[in-house]
Amino acid sequence: MKSYLNAIRAVIWKDLTAEWRTRENLSAMLVFALLVILIFNFALELDIQAQESLSAGVLWATFIFAGTIGLNRSLAVEKDRGCLDGLLLAPVDRSVIYFGKAIGNLIFMLLVEIIVLPVYSFLYQVPVFQPGFLLVVVLGSIGYVAVGTLLATMVIQARTRDILLPILLFPLSLPVIIAAVKASQGFLLMVPLTEISAWLNLLIVYDLIFTAAAFMVFDFVVEE
Repeated sequence: MKSYLNAIRAVIWKDLTAEWRTRENLSAMLVFALLVILIFNFALELDIQAQESLSAGVLWATFIFAGTIGLNRSLAVEKDRGCLDGLLLAPVDRSVIYFGKAIGNLIFMLLVEIIVLPVYSFLYQVPVFQPGFLLVVVLGSIGYVAVGTLLATMVIQARTRDILLPILLFPLSLPVIIAAVKASQGFLLMVPLTEISAWLNLLIVYDLIFTAAAFMVFDFVVEE
């Protein structure tokens, strides 16, 4: 078990070190996210009621699109530089690659969210720094990255992978996106927790199911 965790840590450290040297992936995600937040802010500026009702959807649209950029780039870089073959030849279980890449993608997505949330709170005048809302952000990000990393591995060999990944990912991640938007909106509007608990449960179940499914099928996916 210790060697398994050490192998996962090595994959994560490799991704973090490579990103720290270039900052290509994180910069692209961050710039895109901030642009989307600003564009929607100006578009909804004249309608305060619409801004309050749509702010959660705007936030998650920003996270999802920025996260898709990160997912595409994380595996594409490995393939283009020939690093993926080296990872597959490593004497470790193939699931190590999945968990290492997924956790690395999650770290990048959370870093973008940490920077975007204060800007979002300032522009839209909403109380995002509350435990329940932040829990929804983390759970939604985990679910999206869990299924996104698996699908990014599936389409890595395709020439149109940049287009193919969103086409496959968005329908499959629709439950977690809807649950995250509904739960986030509930916390922003200060509705009772009993009305949000169903969406929180859906997020948790989705995260567990798709993480377990990815763990079981990743070996077959990466062989293809």
